[in-house]
Amino acid sequence: MQALLVEILTEELPPKSLRQLSEAFAGRLLNDLVKRQLKATESRGMQVFATPRRLAVLITDVRGQSEDRESEVTGPPSKAPPEAIAGFAKKHGVSVGSLERRSTPKGEVVVARSRIKGLVLAEEVPALVEEALKALPIPKVMRWGDGDAQFVRPVHGLVMMHGRNVIPGSVLGLQSGNRTRGHRFMGRGEVVLGDAQEYERTLREHGMVIASFAERRAQIEDELKAQAARHHAGLGAYEELLDEVTALVEYPSVYVGGFDAAFLEVPQECLILTMRQNQKYFPLFDSAGKLTPSFLIVSNMKVADPRHIIGGNERVVRPRLEDARFFYNQDRKVRLESRVPQLANVVYHNKLGSQLERVERMQLLAGEIARRLKADHLLAERGAWLAKADLTTGMVGEFPELQGIMGRYYALHDGEPRVVADAIEAHYRPRFAGDRLPQGAVAAAIALADKLDALAGLFGIGQLPTGEKDPFGLRRAALGVVRILVEAKLPLSLRELVDASFAGYGGKVKPAPEGLQAFILERFAGYLREQGFSTLQVDAVLSQNPARLDVVPQQLEAVKAFQALPEADSLAAANKRVANILRQAEAKGETFARAEPKALKEPAELALFSALESTRGSAIPMLERGDYTGYLKSFAVLKKPVDAFFDTVMVMAKEDALRRNRLALLRELREAMNRVADISKLAQ
Repeated sequence: MQALLVEILTEELPPKSLRQLSEAFAGRLLNDLVKRQLKATESRGMQVFATPRRLAVLITDVRGQSEDRESEVTGPPSKAPPEAIAGFAKKHGVSVGSLERRSTPKGEVVVARSRIKGLVLAEEVPALVEEALKALPIPKVMRWGDGDAQFVRPVHGLVMMHGRNVIPGSVLGLQSGNRTRGHRFMGRGEVVLGDAQEYERTLREHGMVIASFAERRAQIEDELKAQAARHHAGLGAYEELLDEVTALVEYPSVYVGGFDAAFLEVPQECLILTMRQNQKYFPLFDSAGKLTPSFLIVSNMKVADPRHIIGGNERVVRPRLEDARFFYNQDRKVRLESRVPQLANVVYHNKLGSQLERVERMQLLAGEIARRLKADHLLAERGAWLAKADLTTGMVGEFPELQGIMGRYYALHDGEPRVVADAIEAHYRPRFAGDRLPQGAVAAAIALADKLDALAGLFGIGQLPTGEKDPFGLRRAALGVVRILVEAKLPLSLRELVDASFAGYGGKVKPAPEGLQAFILERFAGYLREQGFSTLQVDAVLSQNPARLDVVPQQLEAVKAFQALPEADSLAAANKRVANILRQAEAKGETFARAEPKALKEPAELALFSALESTRGSAIPMLERGDYTGYLKSFAVLKKPVDAFFDTVMVMAKEDALRRNRLALLRELREAMNRVADISKLAQ
């Protein structure tokens, strides 16, 4: 067994998807070899390589040919017509005389046994490579030259080697060989490979290419940190850009550039975005997190004197920073509030109107939420009114990622209260999993209004997420509502918020409060499971449709504590039994109000009623002060009277009054125990 090398040499591949493409290609090829028994399953060694101009994989311990195997096929009954048996034998490449006979429960049948020759690697690999390339997650392919081959980028070279031998064959119209290409400027134009196993070393030494994505990434990261340390600076959040830059270079080196400190008068978010997004530079920050007038360049050239590289990059970044300063200065000439009417010309959704109409709805909803939170509703309404105004600014037009951020800067420049300015930026939060929440009741009110208005409007016109598709980010918006309500501990009713959100549309959309509330609770259930609560526990609490989400985590902790009691399983099972009895009784048309102690006859039902009354008396004050754990635990004393009741009392008695009284007692028992959670959901 020897190593198999496959390399596809291309024009520059999309940097943001390079790593994914390389891993998908290598994984598919490995699995196909294992399926064909050309690669031992117990040894799945594989190295994945990816550079801007190549996808490659080295798979160790690959057989030149899989082992022969025995085949056995059951045929027709031995009494079948001779021509049928002859046809079966011919189909499976054996003579009639070599057919075996075997007894089965259905009678004697003929069996064809043959030896199937193992697959030859050289014959299989070209087709496997072609199929692996076709299966890659590529949204759009292109065609080049006069051929019919299609791929994400034009392909110019193909290497397929097993050990020292070239595997002949064609992929995407190219014949395979043992020649690849090195770095465009620093390495040999053509690199000859002597052995598949030496691919990485040969390409590095003669081609000046570090083929391993992971190795290049680690090298760049080490150099970035070292350069930052020399300047007593930090890199900020650099990981996402690091992956992209790794996909842009084959032999990286890191250099330090700088810009005029006068540009620091522009909000640093603008400069950071300009450098990271447009130029792929790594800005440097001081110990306080403030931007410094220096940045790091990841070059695809390692040279003794990098002054021309540094100077070129500094000349390139200056006009970008000038543009940012121009937009910032121009935008501040117009007050933010005077931009709000311009939102009438910005379409929010063709069925939901303009951004101005949206702001008007948000303003009313944010004010209402602020009142319920006993916050300053005037500040909330002001913040909501200005929240989308920066969409008409030049800076946000150039960098949409800065919406909200620039609104805060412009609001402060206009002299708006800081709480309003901060809320303008924060109302988009949380933007992603783990993002910070808006701070303070005013900011929370506007953020909730923003998300709930979007949810209500899009639900109202039927634009619901389907499967994996969520073009309007409604799942993210719903989770944002959940996080704000729960983590900020806001005492608000979800149903009232949903109703108010639909009311803001004034009948322009079809209200769907039940559907929207269920959608939000579904996101909430996932959130709670991620916090470590079990599916049964979450279902027990959320099945009660809790009015306030902020108390649910405490209720779940109470359920968890209740489950740890020795009486829990028995009470959960009894609760489930009670639920079934009541459901069946109601289906039969039974009606029952409150249990009357005078109508109780059996000692067990009298004992249960007395225990329930006593327990409720001590438990209800716990519930009122939010001691959910104490409330649930207090019902553990009911285990014995409940067990005795079911052992000795016939609930569905023939006497109407007695039957209804017992049903009423069970309903009171169930209602009392299930004020925090539906305990029957805990029964296995």
